[in-house]
Amino acid sequence: MVESSKSKAASPQRYVALLRGINLGAKNRIPMPELVTLFEQLGYTGVSTFIQSGNVLFTGTASNESELSADISRKIEARWGFRIPVVLRTRKELGTVLANNPFYSANNSMASAKNPLDSKDRETRSLHVYFLRDTPADSALASLDATRSAPDTFVVAGRDIYVNLANTMAKTKLTNAYFDSKLKTISTARNWDTVAKLFELLGS
Repeated sequence: MVESSKSKAASPQRYVALLRGINLGAKNRIPMPELVTLFEQLGYTGVSTFIQSGNVLFTGTASNESELSADISRKIEARWGFRIPVVLRTRKELGTVLANNPFYSANNSMASAKNPLDSKDRETRSLHVYFLRDTPADSALASLDATRSAPDTFVVAGRDIYVNLANTMAKTKLTNAYFDSKLKTISTARNWDTVAKLFELLGS
């Protein structure tokens, strides 16, 4: 449920639940209207989705986001019969991601742009963000290989990994499985334009 004895004092926030691995071909199919209904049945408000890849926007309170994401994952499994990793971000956290992408700032002068959501005439197809459920330990970060998928490059910032792909997403070795195994957490990726659109939608 949205509220618990620990979360009643928390202020409601706008969240996006980032689901990994749904609606890829015939695998793990979840109709978006049914997903909205599930979130509403869990007590969340202002529920909507963006595209078919599993982006659920909602208002709720949480004292422990890891527990909240795990609960959503369990409810999805109970309803559809498969477990889906879920990572949460608030609108404020997405705003921080947008403002601090090192590749976008360097290549497209985002830092000086009046409107960072305006991606017209900018090359954004190579830019992605891997959202981590947990903040990785320093020892785990040290195990990452910066040359694993050269010329692809990445920068870790807290619970986010900025990735600039010279290879395509289909060919890169910087995969969810790689980051999950090295950083001992769960990750899910979104392209840069999707991140910007989610930030915009959370504010509407």
